[in-house]
Amino acid sequence: MMTVDLALLLAMGVMFAGGIYLVLERTLTRILLGIMLINNGAIMLLFLASGGVGLAPLFVRGRDPHEYADTLPQALILTAIVIGFAITAFLTAMIYRSWLISREDEVEVDAEDVKIARQGAWDAEDDSELVEEHSEFMDDSTDPNAHYEHTTEARPQVQHAIPAPPTAAGSREAARGRRPEGGERA
Repeated sequence: MMTVDLALLLAMGVMFAGGIYLVLERTLTRILLGIMLINNGAIMLLFLASGGVGLAPLFVRGRDPHEYADTLPQALILTAIVIGFAITAFLTAMIYRSWLISREDEVEVDAEDVKIARQGAWDAEDDSELVEEHSEFMDDSTDPNAHYEHTTEARPQVQHAIPAPPTAAGSREAARGRRPEGGERA
């Protein structure tokens, strides 16, 4: 039977909550501390999920396999320690470089990110008014929704792109070796 230490579980929750709070700050030093707290919380989560203490995983004939310690959580904890160290080293280098260049470690607001955040969230695949299809086995010539990506917020209905018949001007351009769009033929 496995028991969980309530104090360790509470400490893990506090580490995750504090880490998430610090990661949402604008200074790189606080982000680094938040990442370190989240990493230590993840290590503690793996430790708590590993189960009880067992014998060293050395094979002894006649011993019940349930008496051995599980080695997978140990390997995962070691991996989490190494990944956490690498991220800590990378963020420390970023903080040092930021301090050398601008004498501050605050992440500035990017004007382009603000513009993108203020744009409408139109997605042609999600927001188009599509016709119900009755078969999965259609080619583009019979699919009523083949051109949904050309819809816009102002025109959410699918507009079918029917190729126009070649005109006299089009046939003259083809005779000269050029496509009607203006590019060279391959």
